[in-house]
Amino acid sequence: MGPETSDDAGVFRIGEECALVETTDIITPLVDDPFLFGAIAASNALSDVFAMGGRPVTAMNLVFFPQCSIPPAVLREILAGGAAKIREAGACLVGGHTVEDDELKYGLAVTGIVHPERVIRNSTSRPGDLLILTKPIGTGIVSTGIKAEMIDDATVDEACHWMTTLNSGAARIMTECGAHACTDVTGFGLIGHATEMARGAGVTVVLEREAIPAIAGVDELMNLGLIPGGCYRNRDFYSRFLKDTRVNQGGETAEPADDLIPLFDPQTSGGLLIALPPESAASFLRIAGELNCFAVTIGEVAAARCHAVEIR
Repeated sequence: MGPETSDDAGVFRIGEECALVETTDIITPLVDDPFLFGAIAASNALSDVFAMGGRPVTAMNLVFFPQCSIPPAVLREILAGGAAKIREAGACLVGGHTVEDDELKYGLAVTGIVHPERVIRNSTSRPGDLLILTKPIGTGIVSTGIKAEMIDDATVDEACHWMTTLNSGAARIMTECGAHACTDVTGFGLIGHATEMARGAGVTVVLEREAIPAIAGVDELMNLGLIPGGCYRNRDFYSRFLKDTRVNQGGETAEPADDLIPLFDPQTSGGLLIALPPESAASFLRIAGELNCFAVTIGEVAAARCHAVEIR
């Protein structure tokens, strides 16, 4: 499996019962704390393996570091934060590569394993499936507030909690419950990744706007104008695939309502968007509740209509 349907990772079969899951991701700092930045970056990179139903087994550090302007102690803390999340995921750090650069960046190249018949793709949802989201949205908006120094500590703490929460628990549950499809919500925002899911499967994803959770404080930050440029770029591109039935939009280029802006927000280490048949979705929610794993139903999959994503 390669890039044909924008799956979260590549998959290469090496035997009857084993396939490799390959991915890489690198980000710039979202927070001032170097250990926390390393943990966020590692969680973000590991997520792609979980989204495919895989288990991470090895990781390699990818570092771009301005050694003339930042002390080496900062790099040690970044790598320590990343290593902590790699261990938590049950994987091994086996090496990496460091490049001197003007801008600090850190991430991982991750290899996971999965049974070839248990790969969960983003393009295999079916009409009638329910859609479950496993983290609230808004990390891009929060990150913009952090950079502007116009944000309260409680909002930062909540966002960092979600960005450092591995998707391993949700991935185990969805595998047990027989999920039809999955993707993790990252740089293209919820609507962008829902569009890829819909177009890959030839269906329409229907999202319930009031059911979609957001990090506390996101509305206040939006009111202050603290919206990342990536949010507008996502809106400009993905609006053509969107219909907001609440305002009876008919044209493909109709301007989305303001309350949809968080749904275009580029996420870092976002949650899983999972498509399951109704009975499996009920089991998923029950098990998630027992394990204290965040999960909410935010919509359903319908037969293909004129748009990939509908809002109601």
